[in-house]
Amino acid sequence: MQESYDELMHKVSWPTWQELQGSAIVVSVASLIIALVVFAMDEVFRNILVQFYKLF
Repeated sequence: MQESYDELMHKVSWPTWQELQGSAIVVSVASLIIALVVFAMDEVFRNILVQFYKLF
């Protein structure tokens, strides 16, 4: 336990608050972009399948 505590307190470099905020913004924007791409792909495939099933 003592070695773990020593490593966490003295050997690990923790990010600053500004670095954490920047990373959180990057992750949020990337997640939003990926969600929009998946939504667009879903809509395109849905429309393709609707048109395909209308043929029968």
